Amino acid sequence: MVKILFTTPELRHPAVGGPYLRVENSIKALSRISELYIYSRVSLDALGGTSGLSFYEQYCKRFYFAPSVESHNRYSSGFIRKAINFLFRQIIKRNIFPGHQGQEKDTQDLLNLARDIEADVIWLGYGNISYPVLKYIKSHSDYKVVLDTDSVWSRFVLRGLDFIVDKEERLAKEKEGKDKEEEERWGTQLADVTTAVSKIDAAYYRNLAKHQQQVHIFSNVIDVETYRQIPPVTDNFKKPCLYLAGTFWTKGQTPMEDAARWAISEILPLVRRQIPDIHFYIVGRGSEKALSDVNDPGITITGELPSVLPYLCHADVALVPLRFESGTRFKILEAGACGIPVVSTTLGAEGIPVTHGNHILIADEPKAFADSIIKIINSHDFAQELAGNLRTLVSQEYSIESLAKEGCLILEYLKARGNCFD
Repeated sequence: MVKILFTTPELRHPAVGGPYLRVENSIKALSRISELYIYSRVSLDALGGTSGLSFYEQYCKRFYFAPSVESHNRYSSGFIRKAINFLFRQIIKRNIFPGHQGQEKDTQDLLNLARDIEADVIWLGYGNISYPVLKYIKSHSDYKVVLDTDSVWSRFVLRGLDFIVDKEERLAKEKEGKDKEEEERWGTQLADVTTAVSKIDAAYYRNLAKHQQQVHIFSNVIDVETYRQIPPVTDNFKKPCLYLAGTFWTKGQTPMEDAARWAISEILPLVRRQIPDIHFYIVGRGSEKALSDVNDPGITITGELPSVLPYLCHADVALVPLRFESGTRFKILEAGACGIPVVSTTLGAEGIPVTHGNHILIADEPKAFADSIIKIINSHDFAQELAGNLRTLVSQEYSIESLAKEGCLILEYLKARGNCFD
């Protein structure tokens, strides 16, 4: 069986949010088609402690920690690490607990491990922030490398320019986007395989690749089985209600904050004209900080939760009001798995083969978006039909099994190139 050494700078269980779901479900799929080894550039406490480690160990032959995080594991208390770093800064003017990304020592150790276990492929999970690791591996070895992306990061950055008012911030973001475009260009040519989560993203990467065959689809999927059991409703849950979930980064103008504020200011007032008692739940890491100024009894902002399901499974409508982003949305896949109807912008549904009026409702202007919400809430049969069609699509095309099939095609391609899996 093919031996894959999987490494990632983002790993956590329970997986809450797109990047963590992407990595976790990739691991589940690859474990079905390979002898999988996991090399974590994330410390034990960030991983989710011993329970998180136990979870991932069931999917791999062996689990390893990078040298830069081994010290974190030995000194698990953040206070102890900070105290030790403070003392060493006084003595040798530097920390002894470095950050875990991009460390040359880690990548050297990764290559040593790849030789020890006789790995056939090094798989870079969350490849969008793994380009330096890719460059080091390819300049110091002849290993086949899969660069696994979850989006086109440069698009993620550049699509947000129109929503930035401050001129200096806009210029800084434009430079960040252009730098990322350059990184994507040489990275796509350097990797043996670059994965894309959709046909739209694949077209972008194929335009950069030396050979179009270097780019393969490796979709964002969900483990449908984990959504079958409906959890109890949370205390004081209010209906009818809307649901919006995502990761709210607190630095700069972000897609989720923009989406939430657009929904609050432009869409929600229109819905309230028809449904005055509508309640709006906003869920996700950083939401309580990014939206700390929102003071509305009809809006509940939860912050990060151990699981979104007690809210999602009992919502009337899941919203995806994104106006800039890249990749494909776990929000839609999770809502589909839970049987919850969705209203999305065109960009929010990008890369997922849904059709308006069949799987979800799509609207890009506030009134059309609000009318779509009202239609779903006022028509139970239509809402059920819409949600059922989306659930069928997700179950058939966005499962762990379907991702494993895509992984097999990638491994077959690498094997056909020779000098691999001998």
